[in-house]
Amino acid sequence: MSKGSVTSPRKAKESPKTGISPASKTPGKSSSKSTGDTGTGAGVTRELARKGYRTMLEARLLEEKLAALYRSGKIVGGVFLGRGQEALSVALGLHLRRGDIYAPLIRDQAGRLAFGDTILDTLRTYLGSILGSMRGRDGNIHRGRPSEGYHAMISHLGAMVSTVCGGLVARRFRGESGVVGATCIGEGGTSTGSFHEGLNMAAVEKLPLVVVVANNQFSYSTPNDRQFACPDLTARAAGYGIVGRRAVGNDLIDCLRVIGEAVAAARSGEGPQLVVADLLRLVGHGEHDDASYIPESLKKSELGRDCLLLARESLIEKGWMTEEEAVAWRDAVALEVEETASKVLREPAPDPVDEDWNAFASLGREGEQ
Repeated sequence: MSKGSVTSPRKAKESPKTGISPASKTPGKSSSKSTGDTGTGAGVTRELARKGYRTMLEARLLEEKLAALYRSGKIVGGVFLGRGQEALSVALGLHLRRGDIYAPLIRDQAGRLAFGDTILDTLRTYLGSILGSMRGRDGNIHRGRPSEGYHAMISHLGAMVSTVCGGLVARRFRGESGVVGATCIGEGGTSTGSFHEGLNMAAVEKLPLVVVVANNQFSYSTPNDRQFACPDLTARAAGYGIVGRRAVGNDLIDCLRVIGEAVAAARSGEGPQLVVADLLRLVGHGEHDDASYIPESLKKSELGRDCLLLARESLIEKGWMTEEEAVAWRDAVALEVEETASKVLREPAPDPVDEDWNAFASLGREGEQ
């Protein structure tokens, strides 16, 4: 797969069979301010790459703790891990800014942290602490702060595309500009009516929407060849008349660059952007799934390479991080996760007798803790 290829609506007409144009070094406009060129040709700064790796590490170790708590019976409900998808997720979260709209899905812990979520509030939500942003009312992935542009997930099957579109239209009605809305989806979710309706609306209204598709090869246990027939999901962009881009999903630098370009293009008025990244989730659909349907040959392929290890190797090779820093960061994050989990496990659970059951936003309690 070529890195960073882009499909514009015009070029797609020239290649009706696939709707995919040849790879382009700099599709659309230049990347956003947060990704200034450092002379590497990637358009990604040392600072941004280091922040991306550190956040990926936080997400990985936090989710490992969540899995352990789930197995020990401390977490009620499902636990869905983003192992193998952190590079793609963190890239989107880092390129958004205050005032933007972000609707993460079940494997976006890295993106959530990059967008401003915390290890503390994540653990409070999963463990049902009344001190968390959801006050123990809802758990795991159904959390957010809507008034801050951080949407709580309704469903991972396309529903969030429309909710982000709605938020962007509301901003337009209020006369706000320079805002970007973004959400993620799996390749299976692109087969749903919700995905089509939301993306079609965004295209017609030319909304500043970025949709990132994590093609992790399996919609639960359904492989790609039973999920869609087009040669590449970026081909679907042509049908909506929008720009399609490709990124290497387990390459942090490529994800940062391509998604940075997509966000910048949307923010500058170029309409919706569809980013598709091929990767492999390195765990089951959830902690209840052993992923026995994933063949060993795929796990050993380029897609199966761990994005966290690849990012570490890349940063050390570029001289942007040392081995000693990598070890120190891991130790520090592991300690923070353990200490935070111990704290949250001692916090009070919600009591239905004391709960007033009013909506968070109407009481101004959102983000209170």
